[in-house]
Amino acid sequence: MLKAAVSIAAKDLKLVLARGTGLIQALLLGLLLIFVFSLSQQIGEKMSAQAAAAIFWLASVFCQVLVFNTLFSLEEQNGARFGLLLSPAPVQAIWIGKALGGFALLLCAQAVFLPATIVFLGQSVSDLWHIGLAMLLAIDLGLILLGALLGALSQGQAAKESLLSIILFPLLIPILLAGVRVGSAAFSGIIPEGFGDWLGIACAFDALFGAAGLLLFGYIYSGEE
Repeated sequence: MLKAAVSIAAKDLKLVLARGTGLIQALLLGLLLIFVFSLSQQIGEKMSAQAAAAIFWLASVFCQVLVFNTLFSLEEQNGARFGLLLSPAPVQAIWIGKALGGFALLLCAQAVFLPATIVFLGQSVSDLWHIGLAMLLAIDLGLILLGALLGALSQGQAAKESLLSIILFPLLIPILLAGVRVGSAAFSGIIPEGFGDWLGIACAFDALFGAAGLLLFGYIYSGEE
């Protein structure tokens, strides 16, 4: 199953990077969001670390929606979805492959968003950057697991694309709060109160939607239009 998932992820990354459209749109939207928020500051004013972390994660989530809409539209454009379903690989391999591809694209986008957040929002990297990095990976895992699960809802008809954002954002509130609270430590150098609780929320979120993806993805992805 893992071999099939890696093959699907490699195929998706090759198509997305060759066309460039989906990733470029996600990058531009995230950068525009960060830049617009930077205009709300007075000259010489420094935004708080928590506010900067919130804007970074907001850009990441909008990027995630575009990335998974793009990944799941690849098979719809040439009618290859049923070919994947008929392949010998377990249907969960499709979910894992989409998640791996989305994870790689999200990390690429965040590698651009993070310097933009530092420059435009007047932040600096503290000695606690490793805590922020660990939390970033934990939250990214939750984002891509849920995105790969709900991204299947956007396949088939263009009108369904709104379902991904409508359902996704409320479900992401707990993990985004954890990312904002703990992520601010990477900028401020101050470990937030209840750090262990926030980390526990992120891990529980990853475990919950990891199990949900394994159980439910096949029903969602193979459902009738």
